[in-house]
This record gives sequence, structure tokens and C-alpha cells, in this order.
Amino acid sequence: MSGIDEKHLLKQLDMIAQGLSETLAPFCEVVVHDLTNPEHSILAIHNNLSGRNIGDAATELGLARIMSPEFPSLIANYANQFADGRPAKSTSIGIKDINGKYVAALCMNIDLTLFRGMQSALERFTHIDTNSIVEHLEPSGSEAIRKYIDQYASKHAKTPQMLKLNERKELMAELKQNGLLDIKKAIETVAQHLGISRASAYLYFKDL
Repeated sequence: MSGIDEKHLLKQLDMIAQGLSETLAPFCEVVVHDLTNPEHSILAIHNNLSGRNIGDAATELGLARIMSPEFPSLIANYANQFADGRPAKSTSIGIKDINGKYVAALCMNIDLTLFRGMQSALERFTHIDTNSIVEHLEPSGSEAIRKYIDQYASKHAKTPQMLKLNERKELMAELKQNGLLDIKKAIETVAQHLGISRASAYLYFKDL
């Protein structure tokens, strides 16, 4: 790869890094490495969370790629740590030239501190004392319908409101098969949870 091509590649990588950092700010640091200059490999660092500087040396992964073209191009979601001990999740992408030699790398480091704090807070907030008195604020049948809908939507990586027409019809068939449509006001519950009209829900039911 010529110096001109390499310079152009690094410039394009820097644009990608900037876009990623702005999209994922303030949680994600994005770094561009010039692996042809390992002693001063950091070419750009966006949303700096690690405290490193432009011109700092390559990390162990960068050196490993320089030593071996067989080193994996993509290492995603591996555990990492900032210098001050903050936990991080990192992804490293190696970039090769036309001859198969590593010349650059794009690395993302996500600070997990806030997310872990949020996770702990949510666990505490949603904790239920198993010895407490049980009270049903609504008929258990309606809750069973909502739970089934949520599980179905989760399997399709969607919320209930995002389900497409064919998925809604399939869901309705499963609800009927499991006897959940025999519950009082089942159609109204389905319509409300899917965010559709009762007329639409009745139409799906009629087509079964």
C-alpha cells in the first residue's frame, strides 16, 4: 500500500471513529491506531475515557497484529479495564492492506461503570420480598396473556407494539392454542398490549 493510500485509509477510519464516538457518547471511547508506527500508534482518540494521548504506543493487541497477519481481525466484547480501575468492554478491529498486512486498527472501549450502577439500582428497585403478602391487582388471566405476549415479542427481538401483521396473527394462534383467549376480556387485553384496536384484534381472532 502506498503512503498516499495509507493516509487516505487512516483519514476515513478517523471519520468513522468520530461518528461512532458521537453516537455512543459519553460512554464509548473510539481510538484509531496507525500500526505502521507502533511506538506512536494512536493517531486519533475520540471521547477520551482512558486518559491516553495522540502519539502514545500501541497496546498488546496492536503489537500482536503487527507480529502476525494471522491474528484475528475482529475481537469483540472482551473484558478490559481503564488505568484507574474502571471496568470496560472493548472491541478491536484490525485493518489490513492489499497485501494482507495489518496497517491500522479501530478500537472501541465502553465504560461500564454507569451501566453497572444502573443494573444494581434496577435490581434493588425490582427486588420483591418473597415473604411478603401476595395481592393481585388485576385478574391473573389478563397478566398471563400479557406475559405470553411479552415473551413472544422478546423472541423476535421486538416490543409487542413492533410486531408485524403476520407475527400478530401467529401470536393470536398461539394464544388460542394455549387457551389464553378463553379468558374473560382476552381480546381487549391483547389489543391493549399490542397497541392495536379491538376491531383489529377481533379480526385476527375471527381468521383463526
